[in-house]
Amino acid sequence: IKQLQIVQDKSARKTLFFVYFYFAGEHLRVCPQGDTCCTQEMEDKFGQQSKQDFENLVDEMSHELRSTFVSRHKRFDEFFLELLENTERSLNEMFVRTYGKPYMQNSEVFENLFAELKRYYTGGNVNLEEMLNDFWSRLLERMFTLLNSQYIITEDYLECISKYTDQLKPFGDVPRKLKAQVTRAFIAARTFVQGLSVGREVAQRVSKVNNTPACIRALTKMLYCPFCQGMPAVKPCKNYCLNVMKGCLANQADLDPEWNQYIDAMLLVAQRLEGPFNIESVMEPIDVKISEAIMNMQDNSGQVTYRVFQGCGQPKPAGMTRSTRGVSDVFNARFRPYSPEERPTTAAGTSLDRLVVDIKEKLKLSKKFWSNLPEALCVEDRVTAGNASDEDCWNGHSKGRYFPEVQKDGLTNQVNNPEVGVDITRPDTFIRQQIMALRVMTNKLKNAYNGNDIAFQDSSDEGSGSGSGSGCTEVCTTDMDAAVTEVPVVKADRSGPVDSASLHTPSLAPPTILALSVLTLHRQWR
Repeated sequence: IKQLQIVQDKSARKTLFFVYFYFAGEHLRVCPQGDTCCTQEMEDKFGQQSKQDFENLVDEMSHELRSTFVSRHKRFDEFFLELLENTERSLNEMFVRTYGKPYMQNSEVFENLFAELKRYYTGGNVNLEEMLNDFWSRLLERMFTLLNSQYIITEDYLECISKYTDQLKPFGDVPRKLKAQVTRAFIAARTFVQGLSVGREVAQRVSKVNNTPACIRALTKMLYCPFCQGMPAVKPCKNYCLNVMKGCLANQADLDPEWNQYIDAMLLVAQRLEGPFNIESVMEPIDVKISEAIMNMQDNSGQVTYRVFQGCGQPKPAGMTRSTRGVSDVFNARFRPYSPEERPTTAAGTSLDRLVVDIKEKLKLSKKFWSNLPEALCVEDRVTAGNASDEDCWNGHSKGRYFPEVQKDGLTNQVNNPEVGVDITRPDTFIRQQIMALRVMTNKLKNAYNGNDIAFQDSSDEGSGSGSGSGCTEVCTTDMDAAVTEVPVVKADRSGPVDSASLHTPSLAPPTILALSVLTLHRQWR
C-alpha cells in the first residue's frame, strides 16, 4: 500500500512530500499490528529513542530544581566560611592592637577555637558545648598563670583550678550567654547547609530515571507508533500521556510526601537563621564578647585568686622578682564595634537575612515537584496535543479521543494503569534509599529548629540531649531563647586609644594590679 502525504512547510516556504509504503504489521511487538510502514528494526530503534527522549525530558524538567540546590548550597557555604574567616581576622587584629605581644605568643588558644568551629560546621565530630567549655578553661588557666606570675603554677595546680571554674565564674556571664548563642546558631547553620546538600544529592540522583521494560514499551507506543501509522504530526492525548508518565514515574511520586516534609523542615530552620539563631549577629561581635570576658576576669582577679588559694592552696613562690607595669601602660583604650561601612563584604554578596529569604523562596517552589512531574511533562509544547478531549490526538491505537481515567499518583495507585504494567509489590530500592535519606535529614532539621544536635544526644535518655540542645522533641521555645536574642553589652572599642583619664580605675591591691596586666606580661605560657 502506498500513501502520499503533502505537508506545507511555511517556515521554509516549500511543500514536503512523504511517501509511505505500508505492509502487514504482524512482526510488530509494541505498535498496532495493522497496516504499518515500520519494520521490527525500526520499532527497536524507536524504543531506544523513546528511552533517551524520556530521560532527556526528565533531566530538562529537573534542571532548575537541581541548579537551585547546587547554587544555593554553594552560596550559603561560601557565605558562612567567609564569615568565620572575617570574624577570626577581626578578633586577631583587635587583640593584637589591644594586648600586643603576649596575645601573639598565645594566639593558638583562639586559633584552636575557630579551627574547631570550622571543623564542626564542615561535618567534624565536635561537641560544641564541650569544645567551648574547654576554650574557657584554657583561657582561665593562661590568665590565672599570668595574673599570679610570682608563683609557680604547675599542671596539677591548673587541674585543681579547673574544678572550681563553675563556682568561680571568672569571666562573668559571658561564657554562658555565648555558649547558648554559638551552639544554637552553629547547629542551625550546619544542619541547614547539610539539608541543602541532601536536597541537591537527592534531586540529582532521582532525576536519573531508571526505565523498566514496561515503561519503555509504553513510551514507544505513545511517542513513535503514530509514525508507523503515517501520522508523524499527531501528538498523544494529554490524559494518555499522564497515565504513561504516572506509570513510569510511580516511584518518584512516592518520594513526594517525604520531600515535602523535608522542605517544610528546611523552611523552619530558615526561620531560625533569620531570627534568634542568626549566625551573622552571633559571630561578628564575638571578639568584643571575649574581650568583655577578659575584662571581667581582670576586675575580679583578686577575689578569684583568693578563692582558688582557699580551695587549692597557695602555690610556691617563683623565687624571683618580676617587674610590673602601671595600669595606664596596660590598658589605655576600650573598643567599639566596626561601623557598617567597615564590615567586610562576603562572597555571597548579601547579608544572611537576604540570602536566607532567597533560599526560602526557591524551596517553596520545589514542593510537590515529584508528584507534579507528569503534569509538567505532558504539556502541549513538549509531548501532548493539548486538550484531553481533542479528537485529533493519538490515543495509543489511532487518532481519536482517549477515554480511560487518569490514575492517581504513587506506586500503589498504578495497579490498574491501562498503559504501563507496574509491579506494585516491588518498590524501587534506589528511590527508597532517597526517601530514607530525606527522612533522616528531616529529623535532624526538626532537632536543629529546637537547638538540638542529635549527633550528641544521650541515647539512654531521648527526652534530654546531652549535647547542645535543650531536650525539646517538638517545636518549642525554651528559656535559652532569651539568651540567644539578648543584645550583648558592648564594652570593647576596636578603633584605637581614647583618653585614659576617662577610664575609672578603682584602688586595687597588688594582686589586682597584676590582674590588670593580663596578656601584657612577657612569660612562657603553658
